[in-house]
Amino acid sequence: MESALEWHSALALLDWQVDLGADEAIGDAPVDRFAVAKEAAEKAQARKAQAQGQAEDHVVRRKEVDAVEVAREAASTAKSLDELQAAIADFDHCTLKRGARSLVFADGHASARVLILGEAPGRDEDREGRPFVGRAGQLLDRMLAAIDLDRSADTPEKAVYITNVLPWRPPQNRDPEPEEIAMMLPFVQKHIELVAPDFIVLMGNIACRAGLGKQGILRLRGTWAQAFGKPALPMTHPAYLLRQPHAKRDAWADLLSLRARLNG
Repeated sequence: MESALEWHSALALLDWQVDLGADEAIGDAPVDRFAVAKEAAEKAQARKAQAQGQAEDHVVRRKEVDAVEVAREAASTAKSLDELQAAIADFDHCTLKRGARSLVFADGHASARVLILGEAPGRDEDREGRPFVGRAGQLLDRMLAAIDLDRSADTPEKAVYITNVLPWRPPQNRDPEPEEIAMMLPFVQKHIELVAPDFIVLMGNIACRAGLGKQGILRLRGTWAQAFGKPALPMTHPAYLLRQPHAKRDAWADLLSLRARLNG
């Protein structure tokens, strides 16, 4: 049976298609390229919408976990210092915990009249698990001894209690971030409530930010204020005094002011 299409005509049609750019046979059925492009665009749009939806879900989940509220609830359940330390150890929303070696909770006499609130642990504190044990801590001990106070004293009248705003060392000893201070603040408030000191020493800018909501220690130091419901005295951090020895005169005046309050 002869083909209905004469071979000369078939060759001419083939040449015409080659001239149009056709270089291979895809299939017997025609392909609607406009429909293919439309389908590809719809699939791309669907993938984009799916990715956007996943991102929005992630943001919603993050918003659902309020680290400050979690910290507030955890701190409220602590009825003792041991329970508070355990609550802080179980708190997983502060990323500093992942890079720190130790949880630096406190040192000194829990019934002391004076509570010293520092900023955050450094390398030496992270290694030993106690606050103010490096060079700044050694200077602090000498400063306290000058007004007859000692972190190792057995009596509350001569003792001090020392803790920090943050219990974990920031990497490279950087300043704590506002978010880190905010999420640990409920623990600090509970800590001070359990110790119930007569006076608080806010040692440095970070302690002033946590206790007073402001900083500028060279302007604030030496002036008594109220922090955490207690009389509080801002003082320059011993680390600053090591770098700026001329500031020790002001620090001595602040120590005498603290001693006067204790004697009063």
